[in-house]
Amino acid sequence: MTTQTILIGLTIVAAIAATLFAWFVIDIGITTMARYRAQFTERTHFQAREFFLFIDPSRVFATHVALVVLGCIVTALLTRSFVLGIGVGVALGFLPRFVYARLRQRRLRRFEEQLPDALTTLSGALRAGLSLRSAIGQLVIEAPAPLGQEFTLLLREQRLGATLEQSLNGLARRIPTPTTILTVSAMRIASETGGGLAEMLERTAHTVRSRLQIEGKIRALTAQGKLQAWIVGLLPIGLMLVLDQMQPVTMSVLWNTPMGWGALAGIGVLEALGIFVIRRIVAIDV
Repeated sequence: MTTQTILIGLTIVAAIAATLFAWFVIDIGITTMARYRAQFTERTHFQAREFFLFIDPSRVFATHVALVVLGCIVTALLTRSFVLGIGVGVALGFLPRFVYARLRQRRLRRFEEQLPDALTTLSGALRAGLSLRSAIGQLVIEAPAPLGQEFTLLLREQRLGATLEQSLNGLARRIPTPTTILTVSAMRIASETGGGLAEMLERTAHTVRSRLQIEGKIRALTAQGKLQAWIVGLLPIGLMLVLDQMQPVTMSVLWNTPMGWGALAGIGVLEALGIFVIRRIVAIDV
């Protein structure tokens, strides 16, 4: 057996091994992608229904994947760093969760801001002689979203046979804020004990309005700390981009060497810890 034959045999074995490894990686990638797509579409379907949006989750998934791939390619081409491109892709992968959390937080806050006026309206309607269901029907005609959407759903649940307690529990599950839980508890107690529901709603509205005023003052006082958190987080990133334009040769060590990747990982961990600590300091529960 000649040396050339041995080399050919080793080449064939290496090619077969590489082919099997590639097939194994592709199979795992397809399975993982299918599982991720199922989880993503299911979660997106639930979250869209929570916002009263009727969209196709598969289209949202396709848009999300396209955004991740495009972000990886553009970042890798602009920075000439494959690792940085992968990092941007991972960050874009978590972007839907961040966007959903922010939108949900804004929606819950908006609901709480609308709740005192809604309770006052219900109280006035009950004093005028209307039943609770009729008062809610009058409220949903004029109430804007998201409060109008939630009370419309509550009213529809009662029309389908659900009791007032079941509808109120559903509202508390969809809007799990202390203000909503307080309101639901007050309405349940008044309906079960036979007390004056109009007076109870009026007192609850006053309590909720006072609580929101205190929260507004706290947000105003802690706004500077939150701004500092954003500055602390964005300043090093902006500085690295500026230095990359001014000293590309020097900064290439940071983007293209294992030591630079380790420094970037350390910077990312320290940035996250700094932002977390600042936000924990300024987060005051009422």
